[in-house]
Amino acid sequence: MEPEVPVKHARTVAEARLYLALTVDDAGQEEPPVEGPEGWTVRSGGVEVFVPYASEAEARHEGERFGVGRSELLDPGQWRLAGAGYARRALADDFEYTEEPGDENLFRRVVSGWETARDAVGEALKFIPPGEDEVPAEAFWTEEGRAAREAEPDSFRRARLIDDMAFYQQNLDDFRRLNG
Repeated sequence: MEPEVPVKHARTVAEARLYLALTVDDAGQEEPPVEGPEGWTVRSGGVEVFVPYASEAEARHEGERFGVGRSELLDPGQWRLAGAGYARRALADDFEYTEEPGDENLFRRVVSGWETARDAVGEALKFIPPGEDEVPAEAFWTEEGRAAREAEPDSFRRARLIDDMAFYQQNLDDFRRLNG
């Protein structure tokens, strides 16, 4: 008999989906969230993540896309990499929109991409302890996260993360101003 794998917990459905996309080989096969008595279960490739209704509601109330508090699913390196990935897609969509203005779905994709990039980097920032200037080495628990830190250690300093968030916000503001 195989040992039972504990179900992971996410703060929001958005965090659960990102976790599954980053960690499950067959993430393209995500199933719709299943409602239970106390929360949703999000599944992909045989992996389950539970999202309590209460934490999703708290995140929405606070305007926190991925959740209130620090993630226990993704480390700061994964958050920073996710932010960069969202930004690359937002930039590509932004260029496409410039060539074909007026596509409402594409417009929403660009806006969502820049917002999500900004918010993902904000999640990495949550790992910096009060009074400190950078994410501590022990906060990186995944191979991807440690590799990201090793490749660019300065990108996990408070000032750099804040600058990256401001850059993504500026791109969003510029896009809205020019196309809005």
